[in-house]
Amino acid sequence: MRLGLRLFFAFFLIAGIAAFFVMRVFVGEVKPSVREAVEDILIDSANLLAEQATQDLRAMPPGGTLEGTRFAQSVTDYAHRPIDAKIWGLRKQALDFRVYVTDDKGRVVFDSAVPSAVGSDYSQWRDVALTLRGTYGARATREVYSDDRTSVMYVAAPVTDGGRVIGSLTVAKPQSAVAQFVARAERKIFVSGIWLLGLSLAIGVAVTGWMVVSVRKLRRYAQAAGAGERQPVPALPGELGDLAVAMGVMRERLAGQRDVEEAMRAMTHELKSPLAAIGAAAELLRDELPAADRERFSGQIEGQVDRLRAMVERLLELSKLESLQMPEHPRELVLLDLAQAELGALASVMAQRAIAVHWREEAAALVRGDAERISLAISNLLSNAVAFAPDGSTLELGVRQQGATVEFSVRDEGPGVPGYALAQLGQRFFSLPRPRDGVKGSGMGLAIARQVAALHGGSVRFASPGAGFEARLLLPAA
Repeated sequence: MRLGLRLFFAFFLIAGIAAFFVMRVFVGEVKPSVREAVEDILIDSANLLAEQATQDLRAMPPGGTLEGTRFAQSVTDYAHRPIDAKIWGLRKQALDFRVYVTDDKGRVVFDSAVPSAVGSDYSQWRDVALTLRGTYGARATREVYSDDRTSVMYVAAPVTDGGRVIGSLTVAKPQSAVAQFVARAERKIFVSGIWLLGLSLAIGVAVTGWMVVSVRKLRRYAQAAGAGERQPVPALPGELGDLAVAMGVMRERLAGQRDVEEAMRAMTHELKSPLAAIGAAAELLRDELPAADRERFSGQIEGQVDRLRAMVERLLELSKLESLQMPEHPRELVLLDLAQAELGALASVMAQRAIAVHWREEAAALVRGDAERISLAISNLLSNAVAFAPDGSTLELGVRQQGATVEFSVRDEGPGVPGYALAQLGQRFFSLPRPRDGVKGSGMGLAIARQVAALHGGSVRFASPGAGFEARLLLPAA
């Protein structure tokens, strides 16, 4: 399973479990909280009504009832009052308090909802029994035992006369009257929980996506570094940014160490031939030789020294290029102008060998970069083409723009490059013998051109379609 999916599923699981428990706690607390609030209201109501019933209950004869008293008429009138109230969007259209009063023996003397209950003995009911004993009395009874929705809450208050309990007054309210408020609260909590879960998942997707994108940037950078490609260190925040910088430093150190090792091996190999030639010529010069031979051997030594000097200079230039992270003096340049300038520098050599030039395309396209470095790359590509071109042949040049890329190309009519060697072109010290004299170059020219292109975010490509060889320098358009 991919990293992104693992992170998302982990976040989904954590958010889902948290949302489930939070919603369960909230929903589970709704009903008890509503019941507690209703009980608190019933206590106040029962005590208020008990105070109102005191005078009539005190004046009631033994064995009598409260029927026809002012208190009984007030409660009856209350039950028949029309009501249509909107409570936060919910409508209340009925008054649902039930009020019943007992004497000090627990006999019902008034019942607003069940008149036939008058005379019944309620002394065993918890609300009445506890109240008559001077403690808080309340009960909740289901009309249908298996259905909690039919539960009715009863809260009683003592009716007192001079500190003596002369009866009890109970106020009852069915739970169905507040069920719609409970249901609405549960719905709101459920909907809010769904939104919270959805928002959490959206944040999880965003965080996961950000993490995956950052990790993929690091992976691409590591893969490019492993393939030897030059890429800027990805800009990432926090610890991932520190990791990217550390990877960049590690890559530079490893690349530098590897390049030094490869360069030393290749240089050792390349130095053998000129040093051997210099040593042989110097040994011969110790003997008495004709002036012509001494001149020839001296010229060989000078030629090999020049070869070594050019090799060292190019190696230093390549090493400097590899140490750069970006162009030193970038500005907008016309690639065609740079190419024509470098071609002019080779005009005398080309004239001696009767090498002509044919421009296929001459687009005045702009690139952004270091003029000196790009000119160096073009010079090396042109010098390589001249070195392998037959006398009296033609070089085909072109500058064109394709989309966001500007291309400089040079093609000679030389022997071309074998297929096995194309992939190695641009490596240090890899070269093929020149057709004119059979001498191999250092291979540093194409390596420098490739490094310049990579420094500017471009590339160098080689092709040998049949006869001839073509090199193309591709750079981003300005």
